[in-house]
Amino acid sequence: MLRLPFLHTLSIFLFMMTTTLADDSVLFISAFASGEKGAIHAFQFDAKTGGLKLLHRTTDIQNPFFLAVSRNGRFLYAIDAAQFGGKDHEFVASYAIDGRGGKLNRLNRQSTRGTASCYLDVDATGSTVVVANYSTGNVAALPVKKDGSLDEASSFIQHQGSSVDPARQKGPYAHSIEISPDNRFALAADLGLDKVLIYRLDQGKLGVNPKQPFATVPAGSGPRHLTFHPNGQRVYVINELKNTVTFFEYDPADGRLAQRQTIATLPADFTGTSHCADLKITPDGKFLYGTNRGHDSIAIYRIGDDGRLSLVRIEPSRGKGPQNLLITPDGGWLLCANMPGNSVIVFKIDRDTGHLAAAGQPISMPMPSCIRWLPSQPATH
Repeated sequence: MLRLPFLHTLSIFLFMMTTTLADDSVLFISAFASGEKGAIHAFQFDAKTGGLKLLHRTTDIQNPFFLAVSRNGRFLYAIDAAQFGGKDHEFVASYAIDGRGGKLNRLNRQSTRGTASCYLDVDATGSTVVVANYSTGNVAALPVKKDGSLDEASSFIQHQGSSVDPARQKGPYAHSIEISPDNRFALAADLGLDKVLIYRLDQGKLGVNPKQPFATVPAGSGPRHLTFHPNGQRVYVINELKNTVTFFEYDPADGRLAQRQTIATLPADFTGTSHCADLKITPDGKFLYGTNRGHDSIAIYRIGDDGRLSLVRIEPSRGKGPQNLLITPDGGWLLCANMPGNSVIVFKIDRDTGHLAAAGQPISMPMPSCIRWLPSQPATH
C-alpha cells in the first residue's frame, strides 16, 4: 500500500490539533419534515459553552433529509422532496450562503434521478455534487456552475444485485456516497448489496474503478455510512443491520480497500432491536463515534496506531433515534441529532479518554436529520 510521506501526515495532525473555533461559528441542521416544519436551521455555536443560538430558518424546502456545504463556505446543497421515497424523483436544491447570519438564498434545483435521496457530498473543488438514492439503489453526480447552481446529472449509475437478508436486502439500496480526501474517488455504501462500491471521480463524472470495483462487508451487515480517517489511509463503515463497524485500509493510489476488522457497536447482552446510523472521527484521528438507534446510544472507540478499533464505552444519546453526528473542527465538541426524539444534544469531548459529557439543555426542533458546519475561512483551490 502506498503510504503518505511522514511529514505530510504529521502536518495534517498538527494543523487539526491546533484548530480553534471562531466566535461567529455557524452550523446548519435540517428538519426532516414537510410544510412549515421542514426547514434548514442555522445556529451560532458557542465554543466556550457548547450553546446553540438560532439565527435563521430557511423554509422554502420540503423534507431536507441531508445537507452538504462547499469547502469555501459559499454554497449549501440539500435534499428537496415533496414526498420522500415516493414514486417521483426527488431533487437537490442549491443555496448561496449569505454571510455568517445563516441566511440561504435559493439558486435552483436538479433531479437526483432517484427516490429516498439520502446522502450528499460536494467535492473539494466545489464543482461536483454526488448523491445516493436509497429506494432506487443508484448514485449520480451533478456538475456545479460557477454561481453555485446545479446542472443536470452528468453521471448516473444503477446498482445491481442483492444480499442475504430477504426483508432488507432484496435489491440495491445506496445509502451514502463519500468523496476521498484527495478528490480522486467516491465510495458508495450500498446496504442492500453488502458492498462499498468504488468509483473514480474524473472531471465531475463517476466511473467504475478498474483496480477494484467494490469491497465487501460481512454478509447481512447492511453498510450505511462511511468516513475517511484524517491520515487518508483508512476507511470506516458503519453497518446498519448487524450493528457493527468495519475497518478497511485504503490505498489512495488506486482506491482499493482491504478489510481488516469488524467490531460490534452494542453491548454483548443487548437483546432488543437497534440499527446503526452514522459515524464520525475526531480531527486528531484518536477516536471514532457511532450511533445506535433503538439502543439510543453512541459507541466510542479508540483508534490504535494500526487503525484497529477498541471499544471505550457506550454513552446514552440523551434522546430517541440518534441519526447524525457532527464533531467540531477543533475536536472539542460532538453534536448528536436525535431525529425521532426531536432534539439535538451537545456533548463535550474529553480529548484524552474520548468520553462524552452532555452540555446544557437539549435543543428542541422537529426531526433533526443532518448537521453540517460552515467553514470559518474561505478555502482556496
